[in-house]
Amino acid sequence: MNLNQITVHSANVNRAVEFYLNLGLKLIVDSRPRYVRFLCSQGDSTFSISHDDATPDTTTIYFEVDNVDKTYQELKDKGI
Repeated sequence: MNLNQITVHSANVNRAVEFYLNLGLKLIVDSRPRYVRFLCSQGDSTFSISHDDATPDTTTIYFEVDNVDKTYQELKDKGI
């Protein structure tokens, strides 16, 4: 079984887009401010954000990287 997609809900899709672009995900569907979809930088899984004012932004997502220290420094250099 292959993971195809995960969708999370956010009250501010525009703000979320900038964050995930900085993480290195590729925006493949842009229907802002209602919906966006990203291709992960490795593998073929996708990640979506759907607008929802009623759902708090409390989802926890885990991404896997080869070198945690290097990735941490790259994200820190980007201001994340």
